[in-house]
Amino acid sequence: MKAFAYDSAHALEDFALELRDVPDPVIGPKDLLVAVKAFALNPVDTKLRKVRGGSDAGPAILGWDAAGVVEAVGADVTGFALGDEIYYAGDVTRAGSYATKQAVDYRIVARKPGSLDFADAAALPLTALTAHEAMLERGVAYAADSQVLVVGGAGGVGSLAIQLLKALTPATVIATATRPETIAWAKDMGADHVIGRALGDELARIGISGLHAIFITTSTGDYWDAVPGLLRPFGHLMVIDEPATMDMKPFKQKALTVHWEYMFAKAMFGFRPEEQGAMLAELAALVDAGKVRTTRTQTLPATAENLRAGHAALEGGTAIGKIVMSWT
Repeated sequence: MKAFAYDSAHALEDFALELRDVPDPVIGPKDLLVAVKAFALNPVDTKLRKVRGGSDAGPAILGWDAAGVVEAVGADVTGFALGDEIYYAGDVTRAGSYATKQAVDYRIVARKPGSLDFADAAALPLTALTAHEAMLERGVAYAADSQVLVVGGAGGVGSLAIQLLKALTPATVIATATRPETIAWAKDMGADHVIGRALGDELARIGISGLHAIFITTSTGDYWDAVPGLLRPFGHLMVIDEPATMDMKPFKQKALTVHWEYMFAKAMFGFRPEEQGAMLAELAALVDAGKVRTTRTQTLPATAENLRAGHAALEGGTAIGKIVMSWT
């Protein structure tokens, strides 16, 4: 098969991903062999490129968002057959989706939305799973008076967090965005209000206080100190990155809860991985019902040059929605 692979961890200026011939994946009993038609880029790709290299088993292959067609099924696979059109986010401990073929555990896979092509479908899994696990799988109950802030409303995860909250809860959703194009995008995703980064002043400007939940999708350290003053008692903070320092004492007086989200944890530890397949099936139904839409903003041919440009956009914070690479 063909794959964009590299040998040693490296920075963007030393970008070394190149199209190579590598052996086809060998599937296990719970695996599907997928002919990848399209894959999406995520910030995790750039982070792992900087710290992960190849090994004796072969070069490093990034990528944790894909849509494609089932080519083979393992002995213990149920519910899938040759020719099924599927989508998934994969497993960070295994070779990724920057390849024409990939082996993936069938339990974290679902049939792609019938209303979407492969490129639009590939844009959804990782960000949707992240948003759903962070906001909707931690026992947080949302009522009509719930006010929820999504920091980073124009990013891949923020875009799905807004849509899922609007589709599945009665909460009022506020999102942050600063540029005209990102403000327009967050509104288009369904945000009830869009504010700037000075959270306290901006929330006061629109007459909102006592947030029920805050989901910080990027640069958590920039907002950490402000969070306790913005949340109501027994409120919730959801985060996906790691601030350098975390003073937890101000969280105690209001009995606040911090939820850490890592989308790969279920596959990595074999902890109810089937929940991800079920969530993606639910997402496909929401998409086909017109309640959630793809966040793909670019579809580019799968080339090393386009990959480097995509990684540069992610590292520079200029990407809106999702960048997708297509093999077809």
